[in-house]
Amino acid sequence: MDADYFLTIANQTMWVLALASAPILIPALLAGLITGMIQAATSINEQTLSFVPKLIVVAVSLAVFGSLILGLLCDFTLGIFERIPDLVR
Repeated sequence: MDADYFLTIANQTMWVLALASAPILIPALLAGLITGMIQAATSINEQTLSFVPKLIVVAVSLAVFGSLILGLLCDFTLGIFERIPDLVR
């Protein structure tokens, strides 16, 4: 049990975090970008016009990718719990 073990876990945690958040954040970013370009082109500065499309895109992304994200998080959590006996030794 040395520092490399904990650094490996921290590295895996960051990768799981990136993989779990990307399917939600990237479509929301694109929806916000497209909505912002439309608002700039039409000079419409309504706050709800930028919020509602992002909310819909995030809801659809969660419906599509939610099971994959949950599976990824469950696998990572089970892997962490399986490593607990190695830490006790």
